[in-house]
Amino acid sequence: MNKKGRIIILSGPSGAGKTTLHDLLLKSPEFRGRIVRSVSATTRKPRGTEKQGREYFFFSKKMFEHKIRTHQFLEWARVFDNYYGTPIKNVREILSRGRHVLLCIDVQGARLVRKKVPEAFLVFVKTPSLDELRRRLEKRGTDSKESISLRLKTARLELKDVSRYDCVIVNDELNRAFGELKQVLAKI
Repeated sequence: MNKKGRIIILSGPSGAGKTTLHDLLLKSPEFRGRIVRSVSATTRKPRGTEKQGREYFFFSKKMFEHKIRTHQFLEWARVFDNYYGTPIKNVREILSRGRHVLLCIDVQGARLVRKKVPEAFLVFVKTPSLDELRRRLEKRGTDSKESISLRLKTARLELKDVSRYDCVIVNDELNRAFGELKQVLAKI
């Protein structure tokens, strides 16, 4: 591991499996203590067993907009009617300890981080096809048909950014994709 920590970003279309890979990576013995999860902020309501400060920092729209105005985010975006962002203070603290910071963010957020931190390492996670992405979104059972259509439309746009990434992982089979991700990250 480098003495200096780096920002590692997993991004890609909704439903591609980036969050699953993110969670597996954080549980992986090879990276325990070397890679630390960044807790994002959002204006959406907590889901299920999510807790404040663990999965997300949950803010009101007014508070989030105050933090935008006072430059407290490394990146932020409005996605599907909610704000999401990466608090810069937490990222700085992790990097100062020589650890890598793992962000699981959307493509536009990755683009913003790359502009501010060119040495960030960007990994694009995608499905083998848009048909497979549609199947996964439908199987989740959490989105309406309209939401799935919007997510697929967004995915088509996000796929145009693939060339800006340091690595592309095709999540066709989870264990294979995770193995590839571990090999790539072991080299940074």
